[in-house]
Amino acid sequence: MKSLFTFAILILTFSVFSQATISGKVVDKKKLPIPGANIFIEGTYDGATSNENGDFNFTTSATGNQVLVVSFLSYETSKIAITVLNYQNQTIILKESVNTLDAVVITAGTFEAGEKARVSVLKPLDIVTTAGSAGDIVAALQTLPGTQTVGESGRLFVRGGEAEETQTFVDGIRVAQPYGSTTQNLPTRGRFSPFLFSGISFSTGGYSAEYGDALSSVLLLNTQNEPDQNKTEISLMTVGLGLGNTQKWNKSSLSVNATYIDLAPYQFAVPQNLDWNRAFQSLSGETVYRYKFNSGLLKVYAAFDASKFDLNQENINQIEKTRINLNNNNFYANASYKGKFGNNWEIFSGLSYGYSQNKVGIGVDDIKNIENASHMKLKFKKSISERVKLSFGGDYFITKFDEDFIQNSGNKFTSGYDTNIAAVYAEADIFFSRDFALKTGFRTSNNDLLKETTFSPRVSMAYKLAANSQFSLAYGDFNQVPKQDFLKYTSNLDSERASHYILNYQFSKDKQTFRAETYLKQYNDLVRFDTQNAQFNSVFDNSGSGYAKGLDLFWRDGKNIKNLEYWLSYSYIDTKRDYRNFPDKVTPSFVADHNLSFVTKYWINDWKSQIGFTHSFASGRPYNNPNETQFMNGKTKSYNNLSFNWAYLLTSQKILYFSVSNMLGTQNVFGYEYANNPDATGVYNRRTITPTADRFFFVGFFWTISNNKKDNQLNNL
Repeated sequence: MKSLFTFAILILTFSVFSQATISGKVVDKKKLPIPGANIFIEGTYDGATSNENGDFNFTTSATGNQVLVVSFLSYETSKIAITVLNYQNQTIILKESVNTLDAVVITAGTFEAGEKARVSVLKPLDIVTTAGSAGDIVAALQTLPGTQTVGESGRLFVRGGEAEETQTFVDGIRVAQPYGSTTQNLPTRGRFSPFLFSGISFSTGGYSAEYGDALSSVLLLNTQNEPDQNKTEISLMTVGLGLGNTQKWNKSSLSVNATYIDLAPYQFAVPQNLDWNRAFQSLSGETVYRYKFNSGLLKVYAAFDASKFDLNQENINQIEKTRINLNNNNFYANASYKGKFGNNWEIFSGLSYGYSQNKVGIGVDDIKNIENASHMKLKFKKSISERVKLSFGGDYFITKFDEDFIQNSGNKFTSGYDTNIAAVYAEADIFFSRDFALKTGFRTSNNDLLKETTFSPRVSMAYKLAANSQFSLAYGDFNQVPKQDFLKYTSNLDSERASHYILNYQFSKDKQTFRAETYLKQYNDLVRFDTQNAQFNSVFDNSGSGYAKGLDLFWRDGKNIKNLEYWLSYSYIDTKRDYRNFPDKVTPSFVADHNLSFVTKYWINDWKSQIGFTHSFASGRPYNNPNETQFMNGKTKSYNNLSFNWAYLLTSQKILYFSVSNMLGTQNVFGYEYANNPDATGVYNRRTITPTADRFFFVGFFWTISNNKKDNQLNNL
């Protein structure tokens, strides 16, 4: 018994004397102490917490080589290989985590709108409650700096670029036909309602290498990942009817909406500056199905749109009006999967198909065209560490376009093209610290129709000056296939090219945001032709060039005045182009040097109402007067539009909505159409291109039926 007791004492003594002491100090990169840090030997319970001076001390029975783990909130966890007997009085420097909410974000050229956006200048509500937007996403974006108001088009014109230079993506997959069909000088709308979208990213330049075939801009629309509850939404409007329903199950959900628009009753009550035979009419709908896997999300999106109109349009070269009737059928669908696998890997895959058919009667002649477009995409993302993230992937675009021009005489002219574009890209996000980040990459693509391969480098960076302010820089080369109007006649062309240089400053704090951005775009290889209009016998080449440079300013404030949010945006642009059939390098007719927007939204509790005003101003746009010797020497008068809206909550789920665009009835002028030949006195006559109506009135009743009896459609107006 005595020998057993002695043996136990020896074992206990050996154990005590075999323990080693681990000690040191935890500090940040400025050598300031970090109190409360957790320090322990990996795989054991031996550890301690640093005191107010950052010091720690503990003993361990572990021996030999071990791993010391040091962690603290908002700092990167550090794992240090140590030798237990020799680790005393050591200093451990923790790096600030780059995944915190206040870490730097690259903002050059990009506006975010979404609940999950880390730096958002707009909210989802803003996109569709802006007075004058009439529920059109594109119209709301035209109140942001860098855009142009081109009222006779209705499309997005960005920083001196034509509308075709902006590409639209839904859930990362390209939309080949993002706008409704129309005719010359009759504005159109974006095809997509805001009903199903929760986030929007609008880039005015310098965008990621993930996106290609766009010279000026990309618009990214993200559908909702998961609805919060079952609900039905009913819309009764002066221009039509709408119905939507969302059903939510355990792992899946389905959202559907449909809209019927008929302008004939409105046209009868409020005559417009158009000679309609049949006013615009359309039936459209959208649906999103979502299924949530354990490690990923599948989304299937589909949209259709069938529209038609018939009108008599003035033509300065004819005494009689020209009858134009248009029928368009459009379908778009995509499926995408985003998930995680392995060790910090993410995968995104997607497929889309777009179909558009136009049947157009122009006087006694007919045009019929059909476009089939597909996009396949595969992307991988790997978090190599908290500070380095790598993404790479590929795209494959297929486009087939056919057009028949059938004259009354029976002659038929056929044109069209088939093109396949294969592209790959790679990009790295590198966070040197919480205050400094870099994104760099490249995109290369091959076009079988043009028989060319392009290489486009991209780089952007951001540096945080203080807690709420930062600078961003961006540079990139971008290319785009020539527009449909040219490719249908010839494939003997190269891609058009642009280089972007952007410097951005942004301040964001407590419902206030200020952005200032200056940029330079250099265009090369723009398409030129030698006839009055692009046609089958034109001679095409890529000898065109141009530039665009300017300053964009944006200020938003939702803090200083209770219940009031407003933003002010201003853009100055200097741009010239030598392209198409221009004899000189001049400013195109769709560009105004100065653009200003002032948007307000005010909530009145006593009235249960939200009211809003939007004032848009643009300086005069250039136009060519053949009665003068200098090309594009004319300037229209400035553009002014003051719009108003009012949303009144009848109950928590019933809304009465009223809006009026251009409430002052300002007589705006978009440009002039001149005769092809002079009259007997040698003067080229002209007619003025004006809006289709001095004002547009809208009244709607919106009713939401949901489980919580609180949701409404205020964010869809």
